[in-house]
Order: sequence, then C-alpha cells, then structure tokens
Amino acid sequence: MKAVVLAGGYATRMWPITKDRPKMFLPVGDITIIDTIFEDLEADDRISEVFVSTNEYFADDFRDYIAESDFEKPTLSVEETAEEDEKFGVVGALAQLIDREGVEEDMVVVAGDNLISFDMAEFVDFFQEKDTPALAAYDVGSKERAKSYGLVELDGSRVVNFQEKPEDPNSTLVSIACYAFRAEDLPKFDDYLAEDKNPDEPGWFMQWLQQNGEVNAFTFDGAWYDIGTPESYLDAVEWALDGENHVADGATVENSDLGENVLVLSGSEITDSSLDRSVVFRNATISNCDIRNSIIDEETHLDNLDLSDALIGSHSRIVHDE
Repeated sequence: MKAVVLAGGYATRMWPITKDRPKMFLPVGDITIIDTIFEDLEADDRISEVFVSTNEYFADDFRDYIAESDFEKPTLSVEETAEEDEKFGVVGALAQLIDREGVEEDMVVVAGDNLISFDMAEFVDFFQEKDTPALAAYDVGSKERAKSYGLVELDGSRVVNFQEKPEDPNSTLVSIACYAFRAEDLPKFDDYLAEDKNPDEPGWFMQWLQQNGEVNAFTFDGAWYDIGTPESYLDAVEWALDGENHVADGATVENSDLGENVLVLSGSEITDSSLDRSVVFRNATISNCDIRNSIIDEETHLDNLDLSDALIGSHSRIVHDE
C-alpha cells in the first residue's frame, strides 16, 4: 500500500507566518503537524512508501526536511505548479501523482495540515475490512461550522448522501481530508476528470464514487483540527498542550507570567512579559510585552508592546518607545 500526504497549499490566510514556510511545518509541542502524520504512517508495515505531494515553490523546503528527518518512508513528489492561481485542484493533483509515480496498489491519502486524534492504522484497518473506497468523518457539533465543509449522511458506515459546503446543513458530520482507495479505484480519477467534473474538492470525487458504487465512512471521536487559519492553529496547539505550557530546551523565560497554552521554541528569550495562548518561534526576543492569542515568528524582537490576535512575521523588530 502507498500513502500520499497532501502538502501543496500556500496557506495565504496565515501570512506572514506561512509566507515562506509550509504550514505543515508549524510546531505543535516538540514536533510539527506533518510529523504527527509521518509517525503514524512510518509505524504501519502495510505502507511501503509515503509520497509527499507539494508544489514547486515549497519543494526544496520539503526535500531538505525529509533528508534531515529520521523517517524512512517519505518521498517527495512535486506538483507542476508554483503559484496559488496555477493549482488545478486536489483531485487533479492526485491523478497526476498516480500517473507520475506509477501507483498501482491500494492508496491512503491524508492532508498534511490535519491534526487528528486517531491512529492512521485504525483507518487502514477499517478500509481493508470494508474493501470499498473510504473516508474519515467527524462530528463538528455545530451546523454553522458544518457549512464550511463537505457533509456525509450514513446508513451504518455506508455513505448514502453528500452535501458540499451547504447553506442549510442536514447534519454536522463532516468528511475530513483522509481517504483510502483500492488499486481498482485509481483509474477512476482519470474517468472522473474526463467528465469535466470539479477537480478541486475531493468531496465531489467521493460523491461521484458513491453514486457509482459504495463508499464507507470511518467515524471517530476525540479531536480533529483543519489548520488553515491562525485561530485553528492556536486551537490545535491548545489541544496538543492540553492546557499546559511548553518551553523548549534552550529557551529562557525570566520574570514573566505564562498563562495557559503557551509554546516557546528553542533560542527564544522572554523577559518581564506576560503571554497567554500564544506561540513563539525560535530565537525570538520578547521583553516588557503583554501578548495574547498571537503567533510570533522566528528571529523577532519585540519590546514594550501590548498585542492581541497578532501575527508577527520573522525578523521583525518592533519597539514602542514611551
């Protein structure tokens, strides 16, 4: 079995933090978002190779990251696009990858910006038991929130209906970006695209598969975070830290008050400050500041500031003189 980690987005809603950094590299505790997925896939002996599907713009970042990691399965697979407006959709990217890499066996697909509480091996178990295309589904508990996602209706585990980002949701059970396909399903990507169907949202492809066969849904409790905004990233960090703070080795915090869910990475220095529900990247210097619900990028110097809901780009220097 092959695995694909989707890592081709540009995350423009999180600029400047993700302007020159794939959002999959954002830290959640001691590891990054994509590491949580790599760990699961690395541990499953049924998966022989993990293709990391990214764009040309971030290809070198992923190439270096994979080379420096301890993971043995990831292999870079580069989409033929370099700008957001050149992207041809997730379904198109998967069809291209299947052809480019010559994939001819079962394939599991997961978005690299997903933080999920279940082990990917559980999903693979479910997929092999059902022997149909499969997706993972999560109850977001709010119809307002459900409007932003593709919804599924089930009969047992069998999917009987889809709604793609509806104005009036029938349920709150959403399809997350985690899928599995049998080897015999892979040619259907080209069949679907040949019918001039929507190449972007995978939910449309899963709906087409369901209309022409059977699709099953793996439902789970626990947690799921689709990290695409600063708020969702801070929510994911909060879940990972579980109300605690994490100050990495090599970071210093002096005469400062850390509230809850504060992540400080190595090399950073915080003095005479107050922080709550915030992330401070490597080698930042913060003094005499009050910071809440904010993300402070690396090599940044902040002095005498009161910040809330802020995104401070790397190598920034902001000093407020009284």
